[in-house]
Amino acid sequence: MTFTVLIDQYLEKLQRTIDALDRRQLNKLAELLMDAYQRDANIFICGNGGSALTASHFACDLNKGASYGLEKRWRVIALTDNLATIMAYANDVSYDEVFVEQLKNFMKPKDVIIAISGSGNSVNVLKAIKYAREKGGMTIGLTGYDGGSLAKIANLALNANINDMQISEDIHMITSHLIMSALKQTTPGSNK
Repeated sequence: MTFTVLIDQYLEKLQRTIDALDRRQLNKLAELLMDAYQRDANIFICGNGGSALTASHFACDLNKGASYGLEKRWRVIALTDNLATIMAYANDVSYDEVFVEQLKNFMKPKDVIIAISGSGNSVNVLKAIKYAREKGGMTIGLTGYDGGSLAKIANLALNANINDMQISEDIHMITSHLIMSALKQTTPGSNK
């Protein structure tokens, strides 16, 4: 059996989705994050499942990839990374509260929160975005499918407009890498 046809079909779908990405929205995302950096604002990132790992990876890309060698560093926290805190809220309160309760500890007005949700309908992600908006934060949603509720309530939405979770997650990881690369090259004091 050969998988070549299936591999080609997947890669063609991925390429079509990349080609359809709104470059203006990607540029706005980079601008918002650079503005947060210049203001010493915190950037929080959250998501579930594969998107949780993308949130962690995105935080690493900025905290290390875009910060290494700089005196002034990026300030990024993946709300997915403190397993004990997540499990305590999930067990004692509700899984719906695992991100918003962490924001209540750390978020200040004008901080940025990036929520990653393939469906755009994860309750815990939506609660975090609603809270951040109420507290004067800048909210960004990375979504798939039709964007769901997240695309409607985030200040900025970047949608991988495809009904495929894996392709959506691929686009979110590509977004992390391309944004980190662009920010690294433009951050004052960076050696590129």
